[in-house]
Amino acid sequence: MRGPKPLYPIVLTTEEEQTFRRLASSRKAAQGGALRARILLAVHDHPEWSNHQIATAVTCSVRTVWKWRQRWTAKKSIADLPRPGAPRRFSPEVRAQATALACSLPREQGIPLGRWSCAEIARRLLALGLVLHIADSTVWRWLSQEGLKPWRYHAWQHLLDPQAFLALARPVLQLYAQARELLRQGVWVVCVDEKTSIQARAREQAPQAAGPGQPVHLSPRYRRQGALQLFAGLSVADGEVMGQCRSRKRFVDFQGFLTEVLMPAALQRGVKTLALILDHGSTHAPKRLEQWLQQQSVARHGPLAIQVYWLPKNASWLDQIEVWFSILQRKLLQPNHFTSLQELEQMILAFIAHHNQTAQPIHWSYTTQQLEAKLGVN
Repeated sequence: MRGPKPLYPIVLTTEEEQTFRRLASSRKAAQGGALRARILLAVHDHPEWSNHQIATAVTCSVRTVWKWRQRWTAKKSIADLPRPGAPRRFSPEVRAQATALACSLPREQGIPLGRWSCAEIARRLLALGLVLHIADSTVWRWLSQEGLKPWRYHAWQHLLDPQAFLALARPVLQLYAQARELLRQGVWVVCVDEKTSIQARAREQAPQAAGPGQPVHLSPRYRRQGALQLFAGLSVADGEVMGQCRSRKRFVDFQGFLTEVLMPAALQRGVKTLALILDHGSTHAPKRLEQWLQQQSVARHGPLAIQVYWLPKNASWLDQIEVWFSILQRKLLQPNHFTSLQELEQMILAFIAHHNQTAQPIHWSYTTQQLEAKLGVN
């Protein structure tokens, strides 16, 4: 046997041997750990071998074999020892101040900003005299470790009157849950609203279709051709949409949509009651609309009764027609290239007809029980 007798004999347990064999043959494990496992396995399988023979078998240096034989004998571990690294350049107080800034609004510090960025926090630390120099990336690393992103924001609001909100939202959610059964009973539930100021923008050059590795190309220059107002209703039971474009958004335009589109559609379906779900928009203000509905004669609209369910204020997320408006925006109105208002109107009405060919009711998962649980109402 070449070389002196090894000073650190190693005998592995069955469990340790199995663990090391899996590690040594693993293709995804770190190669440093796999090498150490092979060294210890060679020492275990061939206790008579010298360090030189083991180093030759596993392809490493003799010093590496000696190191990990000694480390395993002393600590029963093949993990790296903790590395102290370079000394700290910034004190814990500086990092704490950066975190405190991120958790405050810039205006509270007298800074005319809407929200913090890493660069602005670094400048503030310099202005406070806490550091002579600090990189933006250092601030970003600190905030990342704390899970802070002060440059991001989202809108939120509290319910000022939960009971009033629940009183209006509960009937609407119940209509959503029972829309199909109500339609079989002659009650048609429809969400109605308007999408205002739909621009017709004529691009100087028509959009170019996508190609391999290229998206659709759109000219940035355009000429405004005017705007349309879309009045639309969504049938909750089956997802069908009725729409009408108008040049203005007035109460008389909303009346026209009801009398020319929605009411005839209800009579054609043979329903007895039209249940309208509306928000508090100016074109159909509650007081004015209710007065107008009371003035309508039964003879003019046949046996059709109209019931109005008002959504809570600031609760557009409860209106299913808003979901369809977002579909219209994504699928037709972006990118915006319409040479005239007539073309825009034709395309909107064609999109509605295309949508109705495969219309499906919106899968509404938010229930009355969830809302009551959120508000703490039994």
